[in-house]
Amino acid sequence: QVQLEESGGGLVQAGGSLRLSCAASGRTFSSYAMGWFRQAPGKEREFVAAIRWSGATTIYADSVKGRFTISRDNAKNTGYLQMNSLKPEDTAVYFCAADPRLSAVRVGDCDYWGQGTQVTVSS
Repeated sequence: QVQLEESGGGLVQAGGSLRLSCAASGRTFSSYAMGWFRQAPGKEREFVAAIRWSGATTIYADSVKGRFTISRDNAKNTGYLQMNSLKPEDTAVYFCAADPRLSAVRVGDCDYWGQGTQVTVSS
């Protein structure tokens, strides 16, 4: 069993940065792939980024490639999403998720989800 809790959201101006954190409980977090997703009002949830349990492989949506960086610290049971050069279209609720399979995270078929944190980017 893994419980996930996001933090670090907030209001930022366009061009600014935020770092989201995803704190995990459970002894097996280090063996799970994890990912970040977002959902804007009136839109479907979309994939943002994913990382293998070891951190050796990362995947990004084209819309955030070069601006966002996913990482993790298994010793701290925490995952991160560093978001730079933020745009108004990045405004959404951001969710972290975890699953043993990176392929499952990539398509959003995850065993565990957090409650989400709001990110608002003003123009």
